[in-house]
Amino acid sequence: MAEPETVEPESAEEPPERLDPETRARRDAALRVVRKYGDPVLRSRARPVETFDAALVDEVQRMGRLMNDALGIGLAATQLGVMHRVLVYRVDPDAPLGVLVNPEQEWAGEEVEAMEEGCLSLPGVGVDVDRPVHVRVRAVDERGAPVVVEASGLEARVIQHEMDHLDGVLILDRTSRDQRKQAMRALREATADGPAPAVSA
Repeated sequence: MAEPETVEPESAEEPPERLDPETRARRDAALRVVRKYGDPVLRSRARPVETFDAALVDEVQRMGRLMNDALGIGLAATQLGVMHRVLVYRVDPDAPLGVLVNPEQEWAGEEVEAMEEGCLSLPGVGVDVDRPVHVRVRAVDERGAPVVVEASGLEARVIQHEMDHLDGVLILDRTSRDQRKQAMRALREATADGPAPAVSA
């Protein structure tokens, strides 16, 4: 399947005005929980998880629910103000929830591709980001079991996007100066107009 022209690692693919009222209400409620640009937690480096208990399992389940309700395909714990090195993702709607705790990138292929990315924490912003097409990541799941993911295409992009969040890195840091300026203008306009959808323009 061809890659879409616009990749939005966290954003909804469906424009909010086309959503049914119940789905839109759930999405709006979830987005209110997600920390937005300007919150210092988004610039902070998350701490490794050392305790694997029921609380961590609950945290991961909550992250999965919020990501689904927000119509996203990836979410990092720091976006909810939790300073754990935890991320969740689901690129294919029928796939199980992907959970990576304390992820470390072991390898990245030489092939790099530029695609537009959006972010739930930067409403209304879409910028081009260069990322390796293939990566291998080693982590554990919420119960401490080892996980190795060899990902390509959109899955690789989403994982890299969420791992950036765990290091306090945003898509604005990985784009050109001109695109960063345009994004900042869009963010100012979104703030002036009130709550904005988290779908890339």
